[in-house]
Amino acid sequence: QVRLVESGGGLVQAGGSLRLSCAASGRTFSRYVMAWFRQAPGKEREFVATISLSGWSDRRTYYADSVKGRFTVSRDSAKNTVYLQMASLKPEDTAVYYCACTAGVPPSFTNTYSYKETYDDWGQGTQVTVSS
Repeated sequence: QVRLVESGGGLVQAGGSLRLSCAASGRTFSRYVMAWFRQAPGKEREFVATISLSGWSDRRTYYADSVKGRFTVSRDSAKNTVYLQMASLKPEDTAVYYCACTAGVPPSFTNTYSYKETYDDWGQGTQVTVSS
């Protein structure tokens, strides 16, 4: 099991930026697919972004349509950390943001990367509030 700890959330005005971090325990960070999800009050937890294994030559990233072009996911294996750089924030981005991971690349990952069930371990979340 991997322990994930998110940080970097806060209050920001619309149009502003934030960078979230997710620190992972364990020495096999590079073998985990990492993802970000978010959950707004009264809504289901939804996919935001994912980044594939560190060892892949084509470090693949996938994004929800709602954040494409505004958010960037990245990882630093030396620091066992995955980041979510968020720009041009909108009030509808307000949510608790969660980091998640799964070991290896699951079957049919290109079809399942946005499903909560794909990921085994989750952090406690960090609140992001965007004011209008």
